Parts: sequence; structure tokens; C-alpha cells
Amino acid sequence: MQKERGMTFIGLVLMVAGALFIAIIAMKLIPAYIEFFSVKKAISKISDTAGFNEMSKKDIADSFEKSATIDDISSIKAKDLIVTKNESGKQVVRAEYQKVVPLVANVSALLDFSASTDKSNLLTSSEPIQ
Repeated sequence: MQKERGMTFIGLVLMVAGALFIAIIAMKLIPAYIEFFSVKKAISKISDTAGFNEMSKKDIADSFEKSATIDDISSIKAKDLIVTKNESGKQVVRAEYQKVVPLVANVSALLDFSASTDKSNLLTSSEPIQ
């Protein structure tokens, strides 16, 4: 006599519940990451503009606001951008912000995002947000 092999109904229900839980969490977090990639694209577009090093903070803010309107960026405003100069005298634009995403009941996920036009000097986790 052969033993029956396979998944029990309870095993199937637990597996579907686990997959459903992961899918719900992913569906809630993905929009925040899509918005972050839009922020990175907007900052990159600003840095690719001819005469970027001569742009004033107001010009940078105006350019970001235009991109933010088009790409529906609401987590960060142009006034929150950090504009500095690096060691070589090039202008650097950074966007650092946090997004709280409610998951289930009173459980939320806190996501820290940081984007910069300076690829050589990436931020470390110990650097404070200005």
C-alpha cells in the first residue's frame, strides 16, 4: 500500500494566506518607491540641464516643481531640496525625505529615501539630515 502524498487543505490555505499577505504589503509599498524613482529622475534631469552649475537655487526649485507637477510627486517639495557645492566646486542637489505607509490597522512602514546628483559622494547612514 502506498502512502498518499501531497498538500493538505490547511497547508494550502496557509500558503495562500502568506502569499496574499506579502502581495498586500508589496501593493502598499510600491507606490512610494515609484514616487522615489520619479524624484531621482527629476533631480537627474535638473543636473543634465546645460548650465546646471550656474543655476540659482530658485531656478533649481522651479525646475523641480515642474517635474513634480508632471510626475505627481507629493512627498517632497522644491523648498526641501538641499543645494550645496562639492569639493570640486560642482553644484550638488540632494533630496532626503521619509514616507510613512500605513500597512494594517496601527502598523506602518517608515521608508527613508535619499537621492543626490553627486554620485561620487554618496551619503552614509551616520550623516545627519539637514
